[in-house]
Amino acid sequence: AVGLQVGAVRAGVVVAVALLCGAATAAAGPLMFVGLMVPHAVRWLTGPDWRWILVFSAVLAPVIVLIADVLGRLIVIPSELQVGVMMPLIGAPVLILLVRGSRVKEL
Repeated sequence: AVGLQVGAVRAGVVVAVALLCGAATAAAGPLMFVGLMVPHAVRWLTGPDWRWILVFSAVLAPVIVLIADVLGRLIVIPSELQVGVMMPLIGAPVLILLVRGSRVKEL
């Protein structure tokens, strides 16, 4: 508070964070489901230890993207669906099931 208007600085930080989050989401696109879905799925498999969650998330995330890519190529054979189209189709139901099935105190 050394000569700064706390309210104005706070509002500026909120606007900056909102813009940066929007830019990150626009850049990542539908692949954000990987970042949301995989840690929850790994936590369900390994338990709450973050070291195992981190290791298995690093292994499972590319596998899920690869599966989505292969499915996108196989579903419409003469053509193909982009992985960015397949990830929400796979990720949304799985994420909803994982989040609804877990207990609140584990999250």
